[in-house]
Amino acid sequence: MQPWRLAATTYGAVKHAKYEVAVLPLGATEPHNLHLPYGMDTLEGDLVGEKICEAAWQRGAKVVLLPTVPYGTVSNQKEFSLSLNLKPTTLGAVIADLVDSLVYRQIRKIVLLNSHGGNDLKWLLRELYGKTEAQLFLCNWYAVFEDVYQEIFQERDDHAGEMETSLALAYWPELVARNPDGTLAADEGRKAETRFEAVNRGWVSITRPWHLLTTNAGAGNPHAATAEKGRRLMDVLVERLAGFLVELSASKIDERFPY
Repeated sequence: MQPWRLAATTYGAVKHAKYEVAVLPLGATEPHNLHLPYGMDTLEGDLVGEKICEAAWQRGAKVVLLPTVPYGTVSNQKEFSLSLNLKPTTLGAVIADLVDSLVYRQIRKIVLLNSHGGNDLKWLLRELYGKTEAQLFLCNWYAVFEDVYQEIFQERDDHAGEMETSLALAYWPELVARNPDGTLAADEGRKAETRFEAVNRGWVSITRPWHLLTTNAGAGNPHAATAEKGRRLMDVLVERLAGFLVELSASKIDERFPY
């Protein structure tokens, strides 16, 4: 029995539980270069959620991990076959309905554990503020380790590069496609630049059409990836995010929360 993981526990256990925090992972279904599975973001949401919630539970946090939402906003990957898109407003409506279900059961501390860069959800926190009793926290887990990124990885990972491939090698090596000689069945993840310096330097933002940006949906070179790097990354995530869940579980909601 895993009482911190809703999908693996029973009503007999849940009906007597007093959960303080719910963690909702958010994934996507889209290609990840030629070597990683379409469900990579969802697998990562499952994995990170399970690791941090288990560690937090063992430290006394009353936390429950919800099943990962396997679809996200991938409108700019529509030219790649079987990229399955939810409009931002649709995804927001799904999350809002789930929040209502949790609040009805008196769970008011909710962490949105986002595993997909296209799920830009800060707007939803602003939309729901004052309209729900829930206190919402958004965590893009891939931004948690920015300060130690270069201590672990050689190459910057935008999508299906060294970081994500390292996680896959550590936790799902059977899902990583390889060539007959054992090398990764992936291209180099090169990204094209736009014709505008302001966009290329980040002064101006656009939604990136990935069939123009990349060759096979990979943005970042995966070939330096190792399983050991994936495990090192997970250690950092668990240390930082499990600690947050412990603090959040113990914190009383009052008129000054979260300050």
